[in-house]
Amino acid sequence: MKISKRGAIDPFLAMDVMRQANRREADGQSIVHMEVGQPSDPAPSGVIEAAKQALDTHAIGYTEASGLWELRDRIAKFYRDAHDKTIDSGQVMVTTGSSGGFILAFAAAFDPGDRVALACPGYPAYRNILRALDVEVVPIEVGPATHWQIPVETLASLSKPIDGLIVANPANPTGSMMTARQLREVAVWCEANDVRLISDEIYHGICYGAPAATAVGMADHAVVINSFSKYYGMTGWRIGWMVVPKDLARSVECLQQNLFISAPTLSQLAAIHAFECARDLDARVARYGKNREILLNELPLLGFDRLAPSDGAFYLYADVSHLTGDTPEFCKKMLNETGVAVTPGIDFDPIHGNKSIRFSFAGSTEQIISAIGRLKAWKR
Repeated sequence: MKISKRGAIDPFLAMDVMRQANRREADGQSIVHMEVGQPSDPAPSGVIEAAKQALDTHAIGYTEASGLWELRDRIAKFYRDAHDKTIDSGQVMVTTGSSGGFILAFAAAFDPGDRVALACPGYPAYRNILRALDVEVVPIEVGPATHWQIPVETLASLSKPIDGLIVANPANPTGSMMTARQLREVAVWCEANDVRLISDEIYHGICYGAPAATAVGMADHAVVINSFSKYYGMTGWRIGWMVVPKDLARSVECLQQNLFISAPTLSQLAAIHAFECARDLDARVARYGKNREILLNELPLLGFDRLAPSDGAFYLYADVSHLTGDTPEFCKKMLNETGVAVTPGIDFDPIHGNKSIRFSFAGSTEQIISAIGRLKAWKR
């Protein structure tokens, strides 16, 4: 029986590692989870309380495909308050996590055979979704020389034209960030060259210096994707949003109607209240910062001394080429012998990823300290 080639894409290895770690945990092994970007805290108490009230007072039926107007209005207010950007609530599409947003954006903006550029290393689902849609992925290698981001000069020097560009700010797995000026330069170049810019901003709010800039308002045809998963700690609630340009709005709406109908209603009702939980959420970011500091101090002493900048998000991306040439096997050995689960770099970089691994520090500080202790014993 025929099987579509759309499913013949690479796995998301971080999820595979999580499955392996969970099985070991179920068998009684003590595991420190540093493989996925999973905040260890539950959703903020205000969100949980709103969900409980919604269960008592709402039928929890479908919403409009674009989402509840109250939530869309609140997201528009967020851009006014946090970024001094004015958008119409009608530009907001509430999605089934950022993952639903990427599917909608890629399907609406690109046809089979189009060429879409992205940073390498980068989030694996970008390239895997694009390939499932028969869109050509154009990886652009980045590293310390470009602060792990794609500079506008690189775009201008491409030998063949591209139809789209994906940027992430802060980026996964490196945690690197673009300045507002750099992002604006890229946005202006995309607009001038008829290139659809898609800006992944799901780690906004998790920064360790200057706040991250948004692409909202920088280009008329840019798509901005954000999520309640990371800063707001609502991963399993599967709720995110897009800011959609006018030329894509109806296409995105029709795709949403047919692919997802609407984002989960209970999650939408609860997410309205997430924006009022900043004190709780910023305290979590402070803990991520403490975890980051511990790892930056301790990992180099263990031989993990070639680290990407981690300006934001909750990851450290380490070059381990001096320790191994096979990071999947290295990570498997680490899990088996220490119970510390991390993700091999081949997930994020099919070109050079056998030389890198990613640590997530989204868990508790106690977990981070435990991981360091286990790795110290292992390195002896």
